[in-house]
Amino acid sequence: MNGNEADINVLEEIEKLKKKTGKLSSVEKILLSTDGTVTTILDILNGKTAIKILSRETKKADKSLSKLCDIDEGEKVSCRVILMHKNGRPLIYAESFIPDAILRGDFKTDMLFSDIPIGRVLRKHNIESRREVVRVNIEPGNDMLKDIFKNETEFLSREYKITSGGKTLAWIKEIFPSDYFK
Repeated sequence: MNGNEADINVLEEIEKLKKKTGKLSSVEKILLSTDGTVTTILDILNGKTAIKILSRETKKADKSLSKLCDIDEGEKVSCRVILMHKNGRPLIYAESFIPDAILRGDFKTDMLFSDIPIGRVLRKHNIESRREVVRVNIEPGNDMLKDIFKNETEFLSREYKITSGGKTLAWIKEIFPSDYFK
């Protein structure tokens, strides 16, 4: 799904996931559906959450990335992969794609290079924004995810974009094991 498609009905999509999985915990439903930052939810559940940057790179947007980020093909996009954790226990794996054109100064440094979750970066820089969930899903985990989480189950994911002033600030996919937050 891309940024140009209509909002999904998150409640309906979660009901479909419940039928596929047999059951979703209340925490899983909250993490999948929130239009706020998951960092705050994780902080409430586990204490202050930290992130570890697994990779970051800048590349030119192909057709797919240009649609996700609402930019032209060929524009630069910063890609950041992180692991949210508490004392080394992985909580959520996340991939984010951020159009370079919106990044300046300390905001750019914090968004790309600091070990600060994006929600906290936006708050730190007083940026009014909204999150629009565009997909919730259950998917088989790849070997990397199974190794990170030491888990063989299927994985839940949500994809959303963060917008401000009508512009896409970031497109994000968050993933966690389907039985992780029971």
